[in-house]
This record gives sequence, C-alpha cells and structure tokens, in this order.
Amino acid sequence: MKKTKLSKKAFIESERIFPGGVNSPVRAFKNVNSLPVFIKKGKGAYIYDLDGNKYIDYIGSWGPMILGHANTSVVKSVEKAVKNSSSFGAPTLLETKLANLIKKNFPSMEKMRMTSSGTEATMSAIRLARGCTNRDKIVKFEGCYHGHVDSLLVNAGSGSATFGVPSSPGIPKDLTKHTYSLEYNNIHDVENCFKKNGEKIACVIVEPIAGNMNCVLPDLKFIKKLRALCNKYKSILIFDEVMTGFRVSKGGAQEFFGVHPDITTLGKIVGGGMPVGVFGGKKKYMDKLSPIGPIYHAGTLSGNPIAMTAGIKTIELLSSKKFHKNLESKTKKLMNGIRDAANKNNIDLYITYAGGMFGFFFTDQKNIKNFNQVKKCNSLMFENFFKIMLSKGIYFAPSSFEAGFISSKHSQEDIGYTIKSAEEAFKEISKKKLYY
Repeated sequence: MKKTKLSKKAFIESERIFPGGVNSPVRAFKNVNSLPVFIKKGKGAYIYDLDGNKYIDYIGSWGPMILGHANTSVVKSVEKAVKNSSSFGAPTLLETKLANLIKKNFPSMEKMRMTSSGTEATMSAIRLARGCTNRDKIVKFEGCYHGHVDSLLVNAGSGSATFGVPSSPGIPKDLTKHTYSLEYNNIHDVENCFKKNGEKIACVIVEPIAGNMNCVLPDLKFIKKLRALCNKYKSILIFDEVMTGFRVSKGGAQEFFGVHPDITTLGKIVGGGMPVGVFGGKKKYMDKLSPIGPIYHAGTLSGNPIAMTAGIKTIELLSSKKFHKNLESKTKKLMNGIRDAANKNNIDLYITYAGGMFGFFFTDQKNIKNFNQVKKCNSLMFENFFKIMLSKGIYFAPSSFEAGFISSKHSQEDIGYTIKSAEEAFKEISKKKLYY
C-alpha cells in the first residue's frame, strides 16, 4: 500500500476552505469512496503526489495533456511568452495563428471566438444558435455534459420528447422548460421530438463521442440523423468536441465520422493544458456576434497570450503524419489487454475506444449505447478495481462515468505494466468476490 499521509493532511486542510475539499466535484473521489491524492508534479506519462508516489496517468487533466505532462517544447514556448506579460486584454497575432491552425483541421469552423473554458464555449454557442434562429428550445442528450450551464444541467423528462427537469438546485424550472433531454443514440426519440417541436428548436447540442458517461460511441446512423433533421427543420447542429477535438483525430469526431456540424465547441487540447475554449462555425452564424452583430459575447481573458502560445505549440506537435495512428494503436493495445485480463478471471468487461480516448464498463451487456445502460454497470466492481490499480501506481479516472485518455508519452512498457496490474487486480477481485 502506498503512503498517503501528506495527501490526507492536505485534504483535511482543503476541506476547511473549499466545499468538499475540491474545486471540481469528481476530484473528491466520492464515486470510489476514497480520499483524493494530491498531485505535486507531472512529467511525460507520469504524475507524482505529495508523498512521492509515482502514477501512470490515464486522466491527463481530463484530456488536454495529449503530449504528456510538462512537454519540453510547450514549456519553453510558454516561458518565452510569459516574459512579455501574462495578459493584455487586447488583440495579438497569437490568437490569429492558433485560429488558423484550428481552421486548417476543422474546416467547418469558418470563423471562431476564443473563450477561457469549454463551459463558456458551449454557453456562447447556444446563445448564438438561439439568436440566429429566433427560437428558444434546445435538444441535448442524457449523460452528455456540456459544462455547468444552467440550461444544460437537465435530466431527462418523464418520456421521450418531454421537457427536462433541473438536475441541480438553483436552476429555474422556467429556464429548463426550454430544454428537451433525450436518450443518446435513440433515433426514434429525436425524430419524435422534431415532429412535435421542430419549428421551435434552435439547436441540437451533442457530444459526438460521449466522454462524460464513460466513453460511449455513437451509432453513425444517429449522428447522420441529427444532421438530416437539423437541415430539414433549419435548426443548428452543435458538436461539443471539447474532449474529442484533436484527440480522436486531428479533425476531431467530425472528421472521424464524416459528419459536419454548423457550430463546434473546442477546449482542453486547444490550450495545451491552459484554460481555453473555442466556439466557431459557419460565417453566416458567427457574423451575428458583437461587435458586428447583435448577439453579445465577451471575455477579458479570451485569447490569453499564454494559453494561445501553449495551444499553438501543442497543435504543431500533434500534427505529424502518424501521431494519431500511433496514439490509437496504444489505446487499442491497452483496452484489448485489460479486456483479455478480465476474461481470464471470468469478469464481464465491455470496452470502447477512439483515437487516444477510451472507456471500460463492468457489465455483461454486449453494447453500451446510452446513459441508462451505463448506470446499470457494476459500480462496486469499478470501485475496487480503481483502488487496487491506484495502489499499484495506475491512475484512472476516480469515477465510472468518466472517459480515460492516453498521451504520446505512454510507452509500451507503461501499457504492459498496466495490463499486468489489471490482471492481478482482477484475480484479487475474483478471489475475494469484491463485487457484491
């Protein structure tokens, strides 16, 4: 068992000043009934906690560390940039350079706006869609997370194509009445909703690969149907590619599936680990934004020069020809290895992956396609697996509802050790029956 004395002390201190001891809920390790480890530094594929423990990191700050932690080239670029000041609140050439790199890989983003977070990006994209269509209703999907925006923190209603209900206190019902929360991958739900309300729907927002209910892949027919229905009813299709952008391919999920939205939101990797978000799309929509249009958007730190610098260098480095091929090869090896280790120990496990993004589900279900199926997976099995793997120096997401991520710095040795550790964990779980 690894020493955690300093992490425990740090958490006790943090609880005195932060609600739950953290600044984002999943970090509290509540989903695995444990206490969080406090991280001191990272390098490459590894992170190190206050007690000096080393972990192979499969979170990567929830996706952006695709080049590994503290990439030398990114660090040098940031160090050079910060000497000129950390913020101006004024235009710089860096903004344009990063935007052109994004546009090259995401041609559907004819024009764009920088923000400081993915939440800001999705919030602004929805405001833009409503302003352009003069409609109020939006469609989202249960299990997809688009940031802590009031109108998007919505549970499914009582049946298909019904209004959603607030999933958090503090959100007015009058606001969420404009949101339809439907089942992911359910074409019938979407068709029914548009038949009843199509003329009122401003937009559909969707994670084209759902990374906030673990890692749930879409049916291609489902994604294509969203595109077709938005075309038919003149609604705007928004792809939330905050996780998938530059990770599942250089051109994100829209390149991966060959389906292009009207508006895209990006984040995480685009900032190279710095706080960044982007929303962009067709010129006819983006030109409705202030100062040339009536739809308001602003942000003092939007286009921050340090974040722009980190993003530029990150995208430049991941643009090599075989980068994503190599990334997916590692992901495939890891997932197949963990699945085989589970099978050897008679443990039901379902795996998914795309590019450098993956998920695994403790279930005998043969195909996970929606949030209801995810909720039926064995959470106790996941909890015990997580704890054993953490004790062996493997850092997976501390929740069965979060995707995992691989970086270019994960070595074959790292993957091999992870698979070996997983097999040992499954043997222990099976022997002690740690799943009831």
